[in-house]
Amino acid sequence: MLRPKIPTNPLPTGIVTPLVIEPTIVEQRPQQIPATPSVPVPTAPAPAPSRPTVQLTPGALLTVIGGGTAVVLVVGAVLVSMLLAVAVTAASVAICALVIRSLMASNNHR
Repeated sequence: MLRPKIPTNPLPTGIVTPLVIEPTIVEQRPQQIPATPSVPVPTAPAPAPSRPTVQLTPGALLTVIGGGTAVVLVVGAVLVSMLLAVAVTAASVAICALVIRSLMASNNHR
């Protein structure tokens, strides 16, 4: 009646490489020894990469300080608002628990 449908694997897309492993034959040639010994040529040391140095002008320094202050204030406001949301939720749950407890206690006395 109800038969599960087994999904078929889709055909691969893109370039497909066969997984056939064939042995390769490598020919080795005899090494030729030079007749005269070669003297290594001294090379000059590579020049150090030139990196631009960061120069903070007074305007840039004030911008960096202002940006850092803004980030700290925004992150602090978000954290304080999250803490406030948790505190309000906890207080409302506590009040609901007290009301329900009071209603249950008044039913038992009557």
